[in-house]
Order: sequence, then C-alpha cells, then structure tokens
Amino acid sequence: MGTLNKRKIINDPVYGFISTPTDLVYDVVNHPYFQRLRHIKQLGLTYLVYPGAVHTRFQHALGAMHLMRKAIEVLRSKGQSIEPDEEEAALVAILLHDVGHGPFSHALEHSLVQGVHHEQLSLWMMEELNRELDGKLDKTIQIFRGKYPKVFLNQLLSGQLDVDRLDYLKRDSFYTGVSEGVVGSDRIIKMLNVVDGELVVEAKGIYSIEKFLFARRFMYWQVYLHKTVVSAENMLLLCLLRAKELVRSGVDLPAPRALHFFLKNEPNTDSFNQPLPDEGNYSPLQFFALLDDHDVSSAIKTWMFTDDVILATLSRRLIERRLYRIELSKTPFPGDYLEQKRQEIKQRFQLSDSELPYYVQSDVIKNSAYSFDEPQLTILFNDGRTADMSESSELFSMHQNTGTTRQYFLIYPKD
Repeated sequence: MGTLNKRKIINDPVYGFISTPTDLVYDVVNHPYFQRLRHIKQLGLTYLVYPGAVHTRFQHALGAMHLMRKAIEVLRSKGQSIEPDEEEAALVAILLHDVGHGPFSHALEHSLVQGVHHEQLSLWMMEELNRELDGKLDKTIQIFRGKYPKVFLNQLLSGQLDVDRLDYLKRDSFYTGVSEGVVGSDRIIKMLNVVDGELVVEAKGIYSIEKFLFARRFMYWQVYLHKTVVSAENMLLLCLLRAKELVRSGVDLPAPRALHFFLKNEPNTDSFNQPLPDEGNYSPLQFFALLDDHDVSSAIKTWMFTDDVILATLSRRLIERRLYRIELSKTPFPGDYLEQKRQEIKQRFQLSDSELPYYVQSDVIKNSAYSFDEPQLTILFNDGRTADMSESSELFSMHQNTGTTRQYFLIYPKD
C-alpha cells in the first residue's frame, strides 16, 4: 500500500495556490477541529449588509498560514536563523489561532461559553490536539502563548502587524467588495526584519504601514462595526440569551445536541475537557468542537414556531432580516431619553419589565486601529537606528488617527 501524499495544493481566490508543506500541517488541516472552521463565517452576520461576506474561518486560517510562510522566507533571506521545526510550529500556530471561535465568530463571543475568550478555547483545543499527536505541538503552543524564545515568531502570530491582520484585511476587503480595506501585504512582508530578536519594519515600508493602519480603521467602521451588523449581532445575542433562559427554566426547547448542551449548562472552565458521564462521556470541549453556524441557524428557524413570543419574534426577525432600528451617538445617550424610549417600546408591545431588555438595548462599540497599550511597532532606519512607529510617521498623528474611538448605540424594534 502506497504512502499517502500529504503535499496538497489548495486554490485560494485571494493568493492563488496554497500548499501544505509538511505532514504535520496536512494532518492538522484534516483534523475535525480544523475542518469545523469551514462552517463558521469569518464575519458573522456581516453578509446581511455585504452579501459576498460568506467566507469562512477555514479560508482565513489557510491564507494566514500562506503569509506566515512568506514572512519566514523573507526573514531567512535577511540572515535570520529559523529552523525547519520552528517554521512548522509557526505555521501550525497560525493555522490554529482561530480554532476556538464559536458560531458566527465574534458575534457570539462570551455568549455560549460564558466569560471565556476564543483564544482560551483555541489553547484548550491545541492542548487536546497535542495529546493526540504525541507532543508535536509543544513549540506551536509556546508560540501561540507568546512564550517562544525567538520573540519575532510570537509577533508574527500576534502583534500590531501580524499575518493574521494582514490576511483578514485583504480577505475581508475582497469578499465584501470594500476596496478601501485592501492592504499591500506583499510589500509589508518584504519590509520585515529582526533587530535584537524582535520584529521591525524597514523605514522604506513606513507608508505601507500607514496605509495598513488607515485601512484597518476604515474596515472597522465600514464593515466590522457597521451599524446594521451591530443591530443584527445584538439580536442574535438576545435570541441565544432568551433560549438559555427558557431551557434553564425547564422549557423543552428543540436544538441540536451540542447547542442544547450550552443552552442548558454553564460548564466549569477548570474541567472543560473532562468527560461528563451524564452526557455520554462527552466533555464540554468535545461539544464545543461540534458547534458551528449550522447549529444556530437551524435552531433559530425552529424557534420561529415556539410558543414563547419573545424568542419566536426575535427568531423570525433574524430569518426575515427585519432588524431592530439602531441609533448611534459619539456620547452616551441621556438617561431621560433612554427611559423615554424604554417606556415607548414597553407600551407599544405590552411588555413586562423583565421582557423589556429583549426589545431595547444600549451599549458602546470601540475601534482601535493601533493600540498604545501593546508593544509598539518599531521602524528600522538605514543607519541602523530604530524608533517607535508613533515617533516616525510624518503623515498623521498616531494618537489622533489610530487611538481608541467609541460610538454608543441604542437598538429597538421600529415596527
């Protein structure tokens, strides 16, 4: 019997051909944990605004791996020592960096698994995979946790200018058709270098970095935090919140088994990978690894016909795209205005005080293209001098243009 050929080529619409360069990369791509990402949309409910935005976390992870390979190739060409096993570990780390995302990506963050970030879930899944693969992911996990001695490898995975961001900006621009988000990822990668073990950008690439920061800021307000997307994703959260409330009060609500588990239970995060005898010896992690967009979508279609008016109304509105009206403000809404709106909706729909939060919600959304709380981007000049990006950019003030900005929103039914 012949040996399985694990050098596969995948045709990606953004970059062209992407290959699986090692046996381990192939095995990871074919693992059910990774294949699940085929069924999780990269941009959640953004397709309700941009119909083309139906690409998946699976595509993004492969694209980010492709850029990681190119970045490592560039750094090697500039004299940086990167061993083959280190490259493989970095490739697998970027492949798995989003494996812990739940249905509809960020839309349900902290909802199904209360208070647990997707990065923690990714780590748990990597550790489980590492056990299955007899420790082959030890270095991968070090890089993912930002603990690998070669700091620049950690920074390529997660930093102010990582391959994750380079791929999702280019990919999301491609699928939404928002050309302002396109970034010159090839040029940026060619400008990367390493000084004192840390990632730097050569000075001739500074204008590409400025465009990258502007593009990221633009994409947040125009795509990721588009007001209609904010309304839809908050309605989805309310829908899941109501379903949880009903199931935990004893209502027999139909749902796929993996989803039903999280509607019914708040699993202990200290033993998330421990088998549960009452659940067929499945662990919460195994249930989570079965969850994807299809579970939630099919449940919502079923809930349209439930006896609970709130859940049925939210579900039908989502399916029919009759979304809540959204108001935006650069400052918090006055308390008397919020109270007036609550009373108006309460009377119109004949709601009790406990039902009202499912119809009126107010919160804040934030956008930060560049974080001053994280290690700064470092620019390398021709004379060997280095300086922070915030001190090197002449075209705009970093604090003014890339600092955190906020918008307050209020959503409620318009009919």
